[in-house]
Amino acid sequence: MTQANTREIGIIMNGVSGRMGYRQHLVRSILAIREEGGIELPDGSRITVKPILVGRSEAKLAELAAKHGIEDWTTDLDAALADPQWEIYADFLVTKARATAIRKAIAAGKAIYTEKPTAESLEEALELARLAKDAGIKTGVVHDKLYLPGLQKLKRLIDSGFFGRILSVRGEFGYWVFEGDWQPAQRPSWNYRTEDGGGIITDMFPHWNYVLENLFGEVKSVYAQAAVHIADRWDEKGEHYTATAEDAAYGIFEIEGGVIAEINSSWTVRVNRDELVEFQVDGTHGSAVVGLFGAKIQPRNATPKPVWNPDLEDTRDYDADWQKVPTNDVFLNGFRQQWEEYLVSYVEGTDYPFDLLAGARGVQFAEAGLTSSAEGRKIALEPLTLG
Repeated sequence: MTQANTREIGIIMNGVSGRMGYRQHLVRSILAIREEGGIELPDGSRITVKPILVGRSEAKLAELAAKHGIEDWTTDLDAALADPQWEIYADFLVTKARATAIRKAIAAGKAIYTEKPTAESLEEALELARLAKDAGIKTGVVHDKLYLPGLQKLKRLIDSGFFGRILSVRGEFGYWVFEGDWQPAQRPSWNYRTEDGGGIITDMFPHWNYVLENLFGEVKSVYAQAAVHIADRWDEKGEHYTATAEDAAYGIFEIEGGVIAEINSSWTVRVNRDELVEFQVDGTHGSAVVGLFGAKIQPRNATPKPVWNPDLEDTRDYDADWQKVPTNDVFLNGFRQQWEEYLVSYVEGTDYPFDLLAGARGVQFAEAGLTSSAEGRKIALEPLTLG
């Protein structure tokens, strides 16, 4: 392969010192692509990547750059945006800082790839989407849950017609996050402060929106109840603070075609399931339970016939009635797979579905959840357009 048919794409990576930005986007996606010689296109040419790390701490950036053999890093985002060798701006900042940085990147003419939520409000999320559209900029928003092996198996079941008519979806997500007093918390303290952009609805509802709309159909309404189950928490310095953002949310969502979805999200639940997230999908012809990796099914013609009798112990092993779905595929890291799809779409100039408008729908979904909980009512979702 000659240099002439390999295109190197410079990527500004802002926020790589954070857990998600570092582990999933830098190490397991961009560096993995670079180390394997890039991505081969159908015509035999290749695209490869060159990152520049951006952040506030010179020491952290220098350490990461040295550790991974990265030549470029800076604390000056404006200078990186002004340099034409960097074509894509990738954002992994905390939510409160995201919109300002993306607005700068759009003004600089950079393509955008960002974590979600894309903004703190629907109004701001739509503004960013409009700005990018008017500037003719390609945008991408992380939809990582769709690339989980379990959900890819679920998509295959849906596409095969396994379920017949889908009736309902039940999701359970979460785990126990320690309060931080006698054991350090597994999540940063800002997650529990509304004033810092925290809360499980803001964090997880955008995920549930794209999972539901891409697998089952457009979400028509949201009914949610948020809760601050544990108000007393301790931060990274061991200092007590009072949580102001919800640590659990319980939602019911109406989907086009009459499908009802119910998803519980909690950082105050002890796990009694096979994986940290599980979805059960029930249809007229069969049911499935999927997690991050696993998937099992129960078709109509192999469904047991339970009879309710509280006077007799039920000794049936219901778990044994389910059949494991074979993997049949080699699944890449989900973050990397989406990065590759976005980069190919960027180079070839094709439409990319997971754009800033899709990100705005996630913000709309979360905003509706917060409003529903605050006002105690179901919130209808209006279709979003950029005019």
